[in-house]
Amino acid sequence: MGSAMSYPLLVFVVSFLTLWLSARIGTLVANRLRPVRPDERSDLNLVNNAGLTLLALIIGFSFSMAVSRYDQRRSYEEEEANAIGTEYLRTDLLPAADAARVRGLLKRYLDQRLLFYQVLDSRRLAAVDSETAKLQAEMWASVRNVADTQPTPTIALVVAGMNDVLNTQGYTQAAWWNLIPLGAWALMGGIAICCCMLVGYGAHEKKYLLLAILPFLVSIAFYFIADIDSPRRGGIRVIPRNLISLSQSMSGH
Repeated sequence: MGSAMSYPLLVFVVSFLTLWLSARIGTLVANRLRPVRPDERSDLNLVNNAGLTLLALIIGFSFSMAVSRYDQRRSYEEEEANAIGTEYLRTDLLPAADAARVRGLLKRYLDQRLLFYQVLDSRRLAAVDSETAKLQAEMWASVRNVADTQPTPTIALVVAGMNDVLNTQGYTQAAWWNLIPLGAWALMGGIAICCCMLVGYGAHEKKYLLLAILPFLVSIAFYFIADIDSPRRGGIRVIPRNLISLSQSMSGH
């Protein structure tokens, strides 16, 4: 179910149908099982208002969580580009042969990092992750071999820069895995279902179109939250502008 939240359009369709059905169930209960008595109308409206207020707060908090995670992914993309670019410049401190090798590895590594942001297919993404791990091992082995033969402060600076390159990739991956918890989605869904049932319970039988308004609005909110929180399937995705600019700079260099 957690992976289903990565498909915003599916979230919208399922949410709308579920919430509209909940409102219709509330209407059927009021019309066939237990109609709302006139003296209960004010209390029912109070409960409805309280439930809708709580739902609005939960949606607001979830939207804030999604936006903060999006900002985090965008921030780590910038940090990763800075780390790769800095290490590319520091390769000038290495012996000529080793510098050329590390530069070549960094260029290939940068291509894989760009694919990480652009690839949607899970199989291709697995291949990108595998190639990224392979290049990380080769880059680290290259600078480690130089450090073993020339343990100088200058070479230590290059090693530290390579460590930053590897660390930022891990931070980026962690940020892409850090999504809104399933429990938060379940809480929002449960409260929304209850609110729609209460609205349907207090509505009149013939107001079918009005009963669809609240489910539609809530589903739109769920859609935008899922869209922002989905790193790959949403329309609002992190564009690796810094990595693209770095790649162009490396090609020119």
